[in-house]
Amino acid sequence: MNRILLTILIILCAFSVLGAQSNLRIGGLNEMSYIYRTAEDSLNSYFSNAFGFNLNYQNFGFGMKYIADLPKYSTNQSELLSDFSATDLKSGWQEIYAYYQKDAFKVHAGTITESFGVGLSFRSWEDLEFDQDNRIDGFLLRYDEELKLKALYGAIPNRNQDSKLDLAYGFDAEYPMLSFLNLGASLLGYRDFNMVNPLTQRDIYKERNLWASRIALAFEKLEINAEYAQSESGDFGSDDKIKGEALYGNANLDLYPITLGAAYKKYDSFNHRLQDLPAANYHTETLADNLGSGIDEEGYQAYANWQISPTMGLNVDYAEAWNADKDKKMNDLYASLSNEAGSYLWGLEYAHIEKLDEGTKEWQKEAIPAATLGFRFLGEGVILKLEYKMKEKQHYDISSERIEPKLQLDFGIKKLSLSMSAQTSVIETSELSDANYKANVEAKYPLWDHSDITIFAGKDAGGKVCRNGTCRYVAPFQGVKVELSTRF
Repeated sequence: MNRILLTILIILCAFSVLGAQSNLRIGGLNEMSYIYRTAEDSLNSYFSNAFGFNLNYQNFGFGMKYIADLPKYSTNQSELLSDFSATDLKSGWQEIYAYYQKDAFKVHAGTITESFGVGLSFRSWEDLEFDQDNRIDGFLLRYDEELKLKALYGAIPNRNQDSKLDLAYGFDAEYPMLSFLNLGASLLGYRDFNMVNPLTQRDIYKERNLWASRIALAFEKLEINAEYAQSESGDFGSDDKIKGEALYGNANLDLYPITLGAAYKKYDSFNHRLQDLPAANYHTETLADNLGSGIDEEGYQAYANWQISPTMGLNVDYAEAWNADKDKKMNDLYASLSNEAGSYLWGLEYAHIEKLDEGTKEWQKEAIPAATLGFRFLGEGVILKLEYKMKEKQHYDISSERIEPKLQLDFGIKKLSLSMSAQTSVIETSELSDANYKANVEAKYPLWDHSDITIFAGKDAGGKVCRNGTCRYVAPFQGVKVELSTRF
């Protein structure tokens, strides 16, 4: 830790000397949050703060983030803090990086956010909504001209044992063979910690070698992209390997005012934390709720967008997926019709998700019609949305049905933005008047030009929510959240 602080002081002193230069650029973000959760744990209260900054001078750049979790709040609601101790309090400098970039060449050291192609073979990324950090720390070399080259070597803490590291290393190249044709290829290796040999006390790793190729065709009105990858995985040094493969492609055709698109996927034994496989459906659904992406699935997606008039648009998106034995199936449908003219808008939506598992005799369906109305009241914008979710499940001969209506109202009062919603879950509509509702309110206000405060209070069922102009996926929650974000 002392070495890190000394390094920071040296870098800050160096940049302070350069501060008089007009080429020096400094930026950053501080995010502070306080959470009070009404759950049966020993703490209930959680506080976190993340202060990050970046410095850029000519061809050099440097950045880092100080994160304090007092303690860290888990988005998994089943993880209750039953025994609070000092080890739960964590703080320190993280996400440290430095780079040098000149013309088409760049060398980057530290925390890496990068993707090869669409992420089929490699992606180093962070999912803030679900609290998943899949970023590696290491070295990245890039060359970005007509010929695009990437080479990296990095490590990430093992999911089951933080003291052990998983390795990733690889190479990626892309070149425009013709004005309308791009070709790319990737070679990657992974080494994941598995266990400690009880006899020799030596670490045992699993290795995974992967290669991928991709093609991109771009014409005036038609774009086609496809990527194929193969992998071999098994214990390090063993000849007994599991072979996997992945294929994903999509196409878009512009026939203004209509745009058509399609996608296809096929994955077999092809899942790794440093990959991001396209779901090929509107709602990013997996084939089965208890099955991760990439294990055994095939499917297609078709979608269309029709700009009926300058103010009215129609969207339709349909997808199906299945496994090799055809005993797991899924379909996903989304359709919307919207019209926006000046300060007045209306919209109709319908979502339909259905999954079948013949092996476990399980079937489930969600049908979600929704309507949105927007207008101005006393000079302020008001948006009213009604959603009516219908859920059906069947396991062998046991079936169940529920309806989950939700009403949401968003409006502004000068600089203050407010979002209020209420949602419940009942078996029949006759129970709605006596049902227990999950109600919440979120207020957002710009304290200063570069600072926003957001306060949430109430119960949230989780899933995709859109409040105050921002859409994101959230975990179920009950309590109070206060977030302060400051940019500079």
